[in-house]
Amino acid sequence: MMRLVFEISFMIFWICMFIIRYPFAQQNKKNNIVSDKKDGIEKFTLALTSLGMLLLPIVYVATPWFSFADYHLPNAWGIFGLIMLIPVMMLFYRSHRDLGQNWSATLEIRDEHTLVSSGIYKHIRHPMYTAIWLWVICQALLLQNYIAGLSGLISFGVLYFLRVAKEEQMMEIQFGQQYKVYKQKTKRLIPKLF
Repeated sequence: MMRLVFEISFMIFWICMFIIRYPFAQQNKKNNIVSDKKDGIEKFTLALTSLGMLLLPIVYVATPWFSFADYHLPNAWGIFGLIMLIPVMMLFYRSHRDLGQNWSATLEIRDEHTLVSSGIYKHIRHPMYTAIWLWVICQALLLQNYIAGLSGLISFGVLYFLRVAKEEQMMEIQFGQQYKVYKQKTKRLIPKLF
């Protein structure tokens, strides 16, 4: 019974994640792209992440196809994952809100792009990545399946490790010394630690 609660809750929170991102994606379409760094690797990692964080979880929840790869955690771990999704959603929303029109799903610089170093960005450079890392950990706790549960960690991990250095280089080219100073004052994912 609890597994079903975890699975349905995960999908409800996924819909919430989409609802949070949708207005920012719509707003983003209005801005002209002045620098697009979306190459084949970027497209591949975005597709891989969509597979691992959305498609495989949907298939797992909607069908019995992956049941051979189930694992079982104590219910307390699933409850912990469920509770953690609330601050994850708050951080996900806050990182979008603080970025405003500067947000992009891909490596792009847009007209009137500004360096955001206030709000949550005062403390860490990539709070959206922090939120997604926490999200995929919750995915593994709630979807207790080696395919659907771990696919988010693996696919997002590939995207993150292939993208973050490129993103920071792009920002450094765009904002120069201002970004270098910002990097010295902040950590990537966890305030004061990492």
